[in-house]
Amino acid sequence: MAAGASFGTTLGRLRSLRSGPARSALTVFSIRIASAAFAYGAQVLAARLMGWEEYGIFATVWVWTAMLGHSVTLGLSQGACRFLPVDQARGDLDHARGYLMAGALVTGGAALVVALAGAALLTLWPNLVSQPYQAPLLIAACVLPLFALQDYLEGVARSQDWAVLAIAPPYLLRQIVMMAAMLLSVLAGAPAKAGVAMGCMLVAAGLAITLQAVLLILRLRRTIPAGPRRYRWRHWLGTSLPIAAIDLANAGFTFVDVVVLSFLMPPSAVGLYFAATRIQQFVVFVHFAATAATAQRYSAAHAIDDRQALILLVRRMGLATAGATALVALGVIAASPLLLAMFGPDFGASVPILAILAAGSVAASLFGPSEDLLTMLGGERLCAGITLAMLAVAAGLCFALIPPFGVTGAASAMALATVLRALVLAVAAGAVHGLSTPVWSGLAGAAR
Repeated sequence: MAAGASFGTTLGRLRSLRSGPARSALTVFSIRIASAAFAYGAQVLAARLMGWEEYGIFATVWVWTAMLGHSVTLGLSQGACRFLPVDQARGDLDHARGYLMAGALVTGGAALVVALAGAALLTLWPNLVSQPYQAPLLIAACVLPLFALQDYLEGVARSQDWAVLAIAPPYLLRQIVMMAAMLLSVLAGAPAKAGVAMGCMLVAAGLAITLQAVLLILRLRRTIPAGPRRYRWRHWLGTSLPIAAIDLANAGFTFVDVVVLSFLMPPSAVGLYFAATRIQQFVVFVHFAATAATAQRYSAAHAIDDRQALILLVRRMGLATAGATALVALGVIAASPLLLAMFGPDFGASVPILAILAAGSVAASLFGPSEDLLTMLGGERLCAGITLAMLAVAAGLCFALIPPFGVTGAASAMALATVLRALVLAVAAGAVHGLSTPVWSGLAGAAR
């Protein structure tokens, strides 16, 4: 009976393809836009309060925290969207309960080990980094486990199609609390330093993950009630570790330009570039929203062998994502002089950076949801290999183009690498799954 009910639920979800994914994607996108607005406000506030040098230090430390936080989940966050819908569709709730527990324990344990190792290095060898970075990095070690666990909770909520619960706490609530805490700290007399900003982020992360965990546990009790657990460690980790490599490479793609800039350019240049990337996030959120709304649906359709539903979903979401990315990019570029001016009068130099990055995102979106298909349907090892290879290409392009062209070279390197990666992933998805993901394939199919 349980299996039949779960199977019927999955069929009902798949029959709602005409409106479900689009509605869910719109919800996720709306939340991310709202959170980006608050994040943008927080970055403007931080830049204005701290100045270029301290803001550049904060940006660098936060980039490393986010990159490690996404990576130490060992792929179990994305794996939740891969495994939980399949287990529920088949009525195998024992394995679903086992995955929920295993994912939380592994994520928390790995994050704690990395955080303690980092704190020990900074304590035993304080000269390992320059003095202005020491306090922010020590606080970042405390933020890291909270960030990683919240990333896992987000994946679990996404696997259940709970878009608001997945996205709002980490991307909306955390930004609001951080901004409020920073303002109150400075008004109370605290120095406007990167260490204070990271302390505010620690408070914000703690509040956000507590609320999200409580709400998620309460909702999961209704869909996956308490019962025995069974574990498939080899199967889960064998699939999730390549996904972790993909997450690490994706995080690297998000931050490699900033990291290389921090080695080759002064903190003021890092702050200038980081401001452009914060506004660029409005464009990237379109792809994020599409993935959050549809990744688990690919798994569910594949689990019951509904090929037509899968093809329909790929075509529609590919076209919708590319169109929305282009529209958002045009809007962002048009508003960029005003948005960047809020950081300060000198941040107008970031407009060309933003235009190059946005153009790269639009071009990459034309190749469709190939990464999601490889990750959710099988092919995660190939996807990981491609993404890591393209990350190496991106780093090489950054090292080649930043010395002669500065921040513009970093933007050009990332745009080129992003488009090349999308092309190679699309070719791989077609070869492995026989699905053509570029948007012109969807247009041809619609014409036929």
